[in-house]
Amino acid sequence: MKEIEVVIDTEEIAEFFYEQLIRRGFVPTQEELAELADITFDYLLEKCLIDEEIDVDDE
Repeated sequence: MKEIEVVIDTEEIAEFFYEQLIRRGFVPTQEELAELADITFDYLLEKCLIDEEIDVDDE
């Protein structure tokens, strides 16, 4: 079975939150979005849903 690698970063999380909050009538600042993204990333790490280590091939 082939393993699928998904990369999740805080910028992607911030963009997701921005879009969702705007749809719901909220207008978050960039600072608020960054904090939400960091909190979410930490939560995903704590729940072992993501791994902080990233293998990057330079090829």
